[in-house]
Amino acid sequence: MTTPTAAPPGRMRPVDLARTAGAGLRTRPMRAALSALGIAIGVAAMVAVMGLSASSQAGLLAEIDTLGTNLLTVTPGRVLGGGTAELPVEAPAMIGRIKNVETVQSTGRTDAHAFRNPDIPSINTNGISVNATSLDLPGAVRTSVAEGAYLNAATAEQPVAVLGSAAAGRLGIDRIHPGTRIWVGGQWFYVTGILGPATLTPEIDSSVLVGFPAARKYLNFDGHPSMVYVRADPDHVAEVQGLLAATANPANAGEVAVSRPSAALEARAATRSALNGLFLGLGAVALLVGGIGVANTMVISVLERRSEIGLRRALGATKGHIRLQFLSEAILLAALGGTAGVALGALATAVYADVKGWATVVPVLAWGGGPCAAVAIGAVAGLLPALRAARMQPNEALRTA
Repeated sequence: MTTPTAAPPGRMRPVDLARTAGAGLRTRPMRAALSALGIAIGVAAMVAVMGLSASSQAGLLAEIDTLGTNLLTVTPGRVLGGGTAELPVEAPAMIGRIKNVETVQSTGRTDAHAFRNPDIPSINTNGISVNATSLDLPGAVRTSVAEGAYLNAATAEQPVAVLGSAAAGRLGIDRIHPGTRIWVGGQWFYVTGILGPATLTPEIDSSVLVGFPAARKYLNFDGHPSMVYVRADPDHVAEVQGLLAATANPANAGEVAVSRPSAALEARAATRSALNGLFLGLGAVALLVGGIGVANTMVISVLERRSEIGLRRALGATKGHIRLQFLSEAILLAALGGTAGVALGALATAVYADVKGWATVVPVLAWGGGPCAAVAIGAVAGLLPALRAARMQPNEALRTA
């Protein structure tokens, strides 16, 4: 019976070499999977951020299109001395005579405040304003009556009010019951309706609306409108907008401010993407960490596969062949992670957009740039290990395996 001979110093016995190789083969797929996972997380984060941003913008713009981009508002500007100007009482009627104007409605700010009951301190206004209103305001601002009924020619002359959606919540009223009333300007006003949200005109949401005649009679309102809402022919919005100031106040057109509410929402949709820079940065960090993981995996792979490198070199493989092999493996590993990341990011975007009722939008830059960025990271991460593997001499690789 022969006894196993000890391996020379610096050399491993065949059985030890086989055990080491077997352990490397078992752990290598796990390391590769973790490296690809890092790449996938980074790409998924970047795709999801860009996709959710694009989807939310598409949803907001679709809502704006539904509400109409032809709404214009006319408000008092500033006088030369710095105070607030006034719109003439006749301003809505004069604006209504402009060609291509479809609808003109108005509100007027009163000095009154609204409370749930007279026991509430007058200082606790809760951000609620009391405004006189014309009778077709909901149609002009594209909202509807969510509860009860809006004002009509009869109730507009009585102490009757309609609540904006936010005002109703602050007053603790979510249903209209017979006899429901609130304390307005030192007297009771009956509540007949609650409006739904007015996306383009949020000032309506926090308002208590009463008729112009009632405001003059019960709240000492002077009749001057503080906001005029104008719906213009969609094909002539710019033309109408240019005429509004001079028409609303011919004597002092410079004291009139004209705006387009939808433009503010469109600007908000555009600037919202600026906030995504932070999340894109986090995705880039995750992608960089994944690239470091790929580099680490390839370095260890080179060390574990020295015998394979030595054997291939001994059989005629050139340095270029070895370099291409390891570089290709790194790129393939990163590409797999990038592809998985795009799929995960697109799936997250689709799920969230569906919950919000938006159209799912994944920009080309996201699903096209994600894999490209992953491949680039993989190429950079695998370059040094590939060069190191190519520099190994066959006899040295076989001797140190």
